[in-house]
Amino acid sequence: MPPRPNPSNPNSKRPPSTSQPSQIDISSLVPTRFGILLFPAFQALDAFGPLDALNALSWTHPMTLAILTPVLNSLAPISTLTSIPTSPGFTQSVVPTHTLEDAPELDVLLIPGGMGLFNGGGGEEMQRMTEFIRKIYPSLHSIISVCNGASLLARSGILAGKSATTNKAFFQDVVASGAEVGDGEEAINWVKKARWVDDGKIWTSSGVSAGIDVTLAWMGKVYGEEVAGWVAKGMEYTRHEDAGSDPFAEVHGVV
Repeated sequence: MPPRPNPSNPNSKRPPSTSQPSQIDISSLVPTRFGILLFPAFQALDAFGPLDALNALSWTHPMTLAILTPVLNSLAPISTLTSIPTSPGFTQSVVPTHTLEDAPELDVLLIPGGMGLFNGGGGEEMQRMTEFIRKIYPSLHSIISVCNGASLLARSGILAGKSATTNKAFFQDVVASGAEVGDGEEAINWVKKARWVDDGKIWTSSGVSAGIDVTLAWMGKVYGEEVAGWVAKGMEYTRHEDAGSDPFAEVHGVV
């Protein structure tokens, strides 16, 4: 890792001042309580990319992490295994720390995407996840979705009147998931060409690797660009710093 940010620098401790463009006031307290919601057949990099950036952040800032599962009354490992039968033995699993019923108070909730959101359809786990998001959203500092994780935000109703983006390969499927959220001013503004979208306390990204970029962009806004840059250098990751740079929108025929 490169040298750590100077802890005496206020930008490495506090979010931007309220004089900077922002749709919500995030100047009171920096978040410390993080959670990630994992479901069966989640996409690995959607979760592990942002988490590794946050791992580095935790070296210089006090943070806790809750790993949430939508499986009722169970802390069984959550697997990336999908219904695609090609290589059923090639998976990764994560042991959750909490169910949705006993989840701790959170400041930031991370929502990855994955095939499980298609396979889950309108089942009980999907319903529990959307109800949980709807319930916890008002108390959150921020919620960050990656890839088609935005479909959970849409189904929960919190994207009404908001702008959002998602994986361009599944763009129309995700848009359809929020078709009944609202119309007119309450309709979701799905941004067709965006690496990520910042709409106040809601941050959404395009597919998979874009989750790292949205996390670093969020980090830069909340903790300062010095911190976000330090984390990216430590990861040896070349950031996409332009939220509107999205070649995959054309690759997948969205625009």
